[in-house]
Amino acid sequence: MNPIELSFEFFPPKTQEGIEKLRVTRAQLARLNPKFVSVTFGAGGSTQQGTLDTVVEMAREGLLAAPHLSCIGSSKDSLRAILNEYRTQGIRHIVALRGDLPSGMGEVGELRYASELVSFIRTEFGDWFWIEVAGYPEYHPQARSPSDDMANFARKVKAGANSVITQYFFNADAYFRFVDDARKLGVDVPIVPGIMPITNFSQLMRFSEMCGAEVPRWVARRLEGFGDDRDAIRAFGLDVVTGLCQRLIDAGVPGLHFYTLNGAAATRAICERLGAATA
Repeated sequence: MNPIELSFEFFPPKTQEGIEKLRVTRAQLARLNPKFVSVTFGAGGSTQQGTLDTVVEMAREGLLAAPHLSCIGSSKDSLRAILNEYRTQGIRHIVALRGDLPSGMGEVGELRYASELVSFIRTEFGDWFWIEVAGYPEYHPQARSPSDDMANFARKVKAGANSVITQYFFNADAYFRFVDDARKLGVDVPIVPGIMPITNFSQLMRFSEMCGAEVPRWVARRLEGFGDDRDAIRAFGLDVVTGLCQRLIDAGVPGLHFYTLNGAAATRAICERLGAATA
């Protein structure tokens, strides 16, 4: 029995090789008995069919699969059609996001914010879907201020969300403060921390710059010092992220959500260290 509930994020592959790799990855991670798995949705819905195909395949394998759905650049009719397709396929779990416009796309769409998307799903489909939304312990990179960001977050949850998955972070105190601030605003749903395994320094810094996640200076300097020594990067990253996860578990978090990048090794190694790997 796992000491904590686990969930894993994947992205829809674009090649047959990628499809086969993901099948192997999720077969390995399925042994950890995740509560659910999620599948991302490209900017402006650019991977819509890939997300649908991947989620349906995972559901047929017995996994509780949750597609991401973003509203930016989409009409209500297109969103309604996607959600109806998921309902037809028996999918009952959605990760509702604002999303990002792809470069060159000028139309924002009929719904501008994740709170509007959550309200739309509830109005159209009642309680059919369990709705996850995103939280940003270090604040959304486009937020005008921390207080404005927290107000928007609370509005999104109160629109009808069941649970929250946070952006990844490496500073546990940022997560604890975020949860405390959310509770003061009346947010009472589970807030599950997002976890990013460290396997590649340049990739980590690029992702973190895009999403506004802070990599502590001491971590970045150590990783930079390893140069091209991938084994050293992975070993150090395993220590850092396992330590973070253990501190979160000790504090009683409701689960851990891993951003796997469609790989199993790093996530599985962390879970094994935490005593969460049972097979």
